[in-house]
Amino acid sequence: MIAAVRGTRDILPGESERWQYVEDIARRLFERYGYAEVRTPIIEREELFAKGTGETTDIVQKEMYAFTDKGGERVTLRPEATPSLVRAFVEHHLEQQMAVPKLYCLGPMFRYERPQKGRYRQFHQLDVEVFGVEDASIDAEMIDLAWSLVRELGVREAELLINSVGCPVCRPSFSAALVSALGEDVARLCADCRRRAGTNPLRIFDCKVPADQPIIDRLPHAVDHLCEACATHFSAVQQHLDAYGIPYRISHRLVRGLDYYTRTTFEILSGSLGAQNALLGGGRYDGLVKVLGGPDRTGIGFAAGIERLVLALPEDAPIEVARPHVFVAAIGDAARREAARLVKELRSAGLRAQLDYEGRSIRSQMKTADRAGAPLAAILGDDELAKNEVTMRNMASGDQTPIARRDVIDYIRLASADEGAPMAQPE
Repeated sequence: MIAAVRGTRDILPGESERWQYVEDIARRLFERYGYAEVRTPIIEREELFAKGTGETTDIVQKEMYAFTDKGGERVTLRPEATPSLVRAFVEHHLEQQMAVPKLYCLGPMFRYERPQKGRYRQFHQLDVEVFGVEDASIDAEMIDLAWSLVRELGVREAELLINSVGCPVCRPSFSAALVSALGEDVARLCADCRRRAGTNPLRIFDCKVPADQPIIDRLPHAVDHLCEACATHFSAVQQHLDAYGIPYRISHRLVRGLDYYTRTTFEILSGSLGAQNALLGGGRYDGLVKVLGGPDRTGIGFAAGIERLVLALPEDAPIEVARPHVFVAAIGDAARREAARLVKELRSAGLRAQLDYEGRSIRSQMKTADRAGAPLAAILGDDELAKNEVTMRNMASGDQTPIARRDVIDYIRLASADEGAPMAQPE
């Protein structure tokens, strides 16, 4: 047997319905807020993420699946969606085509890291971005959208954290304050944090090493080093959130792990996930569009791991399995031909119909119907063909009713509606 590659997994029937539930709610919600879908390639030029995500980030230095293709070009499997959406925004001049460029995407991402619960080397994200709006109201709307997503999914024990990491004007002084406050404690930090102290001190706040936490807890806070413009912006974000009635907590350790973030950062956690409790996160990245060759436009967004959202779904989430409305069983060659025609009619009418393909006994066919979860079986044999009827069997009670062939579709529709099953629309 050839097994799946380490860090990847199959999403099988019984679980895929939970994914569809998350994705359907997300799509409807994003579109309600005015966001349009973009589908970007899985493979991109390596420089897009080196420039966009940041040369010093763990993603670029350790986790990207980057290689030289047969044409000699350096390419990578996308490790995140934001640089790809920025590229699409710039390359296709979406600013000229949309009143406000509000975009979302869903799809697989790739990072080479140690697989663990809810984290894989091929994982899936939903991503939401807005370009060209500087006012703090868009920060609040983005946070509101993220919070609404978590609420509509029914995720329990959710908590919203916010912070501001400043801008290129005030961040250098905060970075210098961090290095100064660390002093000789730098040597006591883990190897990654010692490296970060020299490249991007803010990323020390991302450290999860237990021994480093007492040192990190004593470090200065970003909000105490904001310039006047950043402080005003962050205050406005909080005022909007208060107006929305969204509960939040300012977390001084929330800096996000990517180099492009400026000003507002936010994250939503869920206690139902255990130690790895982050559901989604995002923030502003006002210089990224320009860095990637576009006009000087602001940006803000968030990303959520779909695996994490699926894990956080409550057990009683109203997830529907698309079982068949009817299983068509046939006895004899002539009945099998008629069964195929009937199934075609049922499917064209928007009903989910299955049938036996191998001419097995009626008993075997009933077992298959039961295993498929069909509430009804439509039985065809010589007697039914002679009378131009179909025998409808209630799989739960075993009751059988002869129905005129012309009335079969209406009968199944009515029975399915009475049972509360969602009805498909005819094509």
